[in-house]
Amino acid sequence: MVNRFQKIILSLLLATLAFGASLKAESSGVAAGEPAVQTAKVDAPKVDAVADKPLVTAYAPALLFLGPVPANAAEEELHVPTLFARQWPQGWPSIPITNSLIFTWVVTLTLLLIVRAGTRKMSEVPTGTQNVVEALVGGLRGMCEGLLEPKVAKWVFPLVATYFIFIVTANLMALLPGVGSIGWGVADTSSSLPWAIHHAESPLLRPPTADANMTVAMAAIFFVMSTWWGLKYNGLWGMVKHIFGVKGGFKGVVVIPLSLIFLFVGCIEIISICVRPVALAMRLYGNIYGGESVLTMMLTNSPLGIAAVPFYFLELIVALVQALVFMMLSVAFIGMFCTHDDENGGEHAH
Repeated sequence: MVNRFQKIILSLLLATLAFGASLKAESSGVAAGEPAVQTAKVDAPKVDAVADKPLVTAYAPALLFLGPVPANAAEEELHVPTLFARQWPQGWPSIPITNSLIFTWVVTLTLLLIVRAGTRKMSEVPTGTQNVVEALVGGLRGMCEGLLEPKVAKWVFPLVATYFIFIVTANLMALLPGVGSIGWGVADTSSSLPWAIHHAESPLLRPPTADANMTVAMAAIFFVMSTWWGLKYNGLWGMVKHIFGVKGGFKGVVVIPLSLIFLFVGCIEIISICVRPVALAMRLYGNIYGGESVLTMMLTNSPLGIAAVPFYFLELIVALVQALVFMMLSVAFIGMFCTHDDENGGEHAH
């Protein structure tokens, strides 16, 4: 069970990274007919000492490009170093390697090492890392099976468990010293330390859950999979009846006027289904983004950053709660699709 779970973590996160990288609008590629801007420079991103410069959380600068730098890249990214610019297929879009994407790789590698350490030498009486991995996987599986039908829980568990583990690990690792504070920024000439800056305006590492690209990618994967599971559970016609059908067990002539009412309710339900991934993505992104912004302000606007200490304890709670909320909402939304109506239980496709 754990080995299968380990493979699912790797495949899902690789898909998430590929999809998340493609969402960066300002680095989406070179427009037709425009020459690619190539550069051999490897200088750090240029940063202007502007008083109203946005916080570190306001954007995810590209630290590296696979392929040529796009002609429509942001000003601070025009001097970003590139890889394989000459060998890159002509017409292919550039792939930006942002600070949040690099940290995503760090989190993914950490998870794979932990799972590998816990499953390398399996024993009937688990100890150490194996005990932690099995307790976590078993607890999450029990939670899914307690809220969903057994066969639906079997489908859903790998996805929601991976989301929970990845989100909580990324949120907790984001609180480590150096994340968001080591990078490029305005030089601090008053400090005697080498390479001192006022604050990192282009950090080397940044939490992936504070980047809307990542949360939108995870929500999009959830939307596709939940729709597929809904069709698999209900069938196409059963899905239509689930959304637009008359509920409550009414029969006879009264069904005719009620069908018009439930048709209108079904249209609202379609809007609700489309809004669900937006709610998932923006809830996680907003909470982590807000916490990162508060910590940045407290660290830069108080002596020695002392004012940020209470907020670190608050962020520990937020890191766990937001991962749990993302998982439970995913389970609840899927449960709305994959639930038998009492009066129509036998009509659903299996």
